[in-house]
Amino acid sequence: MLKNIRVVLVEPSHPGNIGSAARAMKTMGLHRLYLVNPKEFPHLQATALASGASDVLDSAICCSSLTDALHGTVFSVASTSRYRELSHVVMNAKESAERLLSDAIVGDVALVFGPERTGLSVEDASLCNAIAMIACNPQYSSLNLAQAVQVFCYELALVSEEFLPVSHEGKRTSPASHEEVEMLMRHLEDVLIEVDFLKPNNPGRLMQRLRRLILRSDLEREEVNILRGFLGAVQKKGR
Repeated sequence: MLKNIRVVLVEPSHPGNIGSAARAMKTMGLHRLYLVNPKEFPHLQATALASGASDVLDSAICCSSLTDALHGTVFSVASTSRYRELSHVVMNAKESAERLLSDAIVGDVALVFGPERTGLSVEDASLCNAIAMIACNPQYSSLNLAQAVQVFCYELALVSEEFLPVSHEGKRTSPASHEEVEMLMRHLEDVLIEVDFLKPNNPGRLMQRLRRLILRSDLEREEVNILRGFLGAVQKKGR
């Protein structure tokens, strides 16, 4: 649903921030940039800082008001810390991403950012359905515009699961069989007895705990062979 999400920058004053915001968007799979009364655009600095995301700049839509930029949307979120004068629902970045993607199923949605120096005015923020904030250090909560865009775009990509990091957890090429693990456990028990670490007459819960450790490791066949080779070397040295 990322294709139905608009990122709206209201009156951005620095063209470099527009380019950096475009770069932040593209890295997370978003491409629809709306600009409300940008001070300088198009601009070479915007293109330079877009760093390969010039296609996002080329397709950017310039509007004369936030109302125009929100035309046709079914839900919009204002990124602002000025929420005390508003009765809007206040969300964190993750919650806003979840709501935006939920509504993006049925139509366009928008994520709105204000000018660098002042942020969104109360009037502009009131045009949006909800308010979202980024959790920051209360003693220093100053985020660059493009940094704020990156945080929200990351949360959107994460919730959409389109750009999740590839996890190799659980993708074992040759998992050890139950029988191989059992042979490892018997081998381990023999060695522990030989080195006088495990008392056959009073074993306690040692082997039970070691079994839990081994099973939790999701060993591959090669790893079992390495451990059994090590155990064999211990036995040989002991003898």
